Amino acid sequence: MVKKLKSISAKKTQAAGGLLDSHLAQTVKDSAQQIWLAGMGAFSKAQAEGGKVFETLVKEGLNLQKKTQGMAEEKISEVTGKMSAMADTVSAKAGQNWDKLEAIFEQRTAKAMAKLGVPTAKDVAALSQRVEELAAAVARLNKGAAPAKAAGRKPAANAAAKTAAKAAPPMKAPAKRAARKAA
Repeated sequence: MVKKLKSISAKKTQAAGGLLDSHLAQTVKDSAQQIWLAGMGAFSKAQAEGGKVFETLVKEGLNLQKKTQGMAEEKISEVTGKMSAMADTVSAKAGQNWDKLEAIFEQRTAKAMAKLGVPTAKDVAALSQRVEELAAAVARLNKGAAPAKAAGRKPAANAAAKTAAKAAPPMKAPAKRAARKAA
């Protein structure tokens, strides 16, 4: 009998377990159904309001784009201003250095030319002026002298040369060397 009771109790436990299992399965099935229906409702609502949400997001995106473009333009103009100022500074410094270099080159060239005895533009201008003065003095002497003999002209030419020598300023050392070489 004990065996029979055990077998009956085992059958009842199995039946109760089966009942519990079927009840648990039904609860899980109902929960899954509710979750599915909630998802379908959310999808339906998203479709209905999705257009409105999308338009709102587009508007916000445009506003954000305008703000960032404005900020970028401000930064670009600021950087451009700084770069132009730096370029002006660099140009000014380069110009100053170029002027200094040019002055040094001119000084050294003038010094080398003076050592070689090459007359400067001032020397050439002074000599041209002197030649003009001498030509004028010769012309005056020729007007005052009688046109006669060739011998008569020689003393007048000597007198013009003496007058020109007195009127001429003293020559610089390089010009004297050039005059000696020419003689």
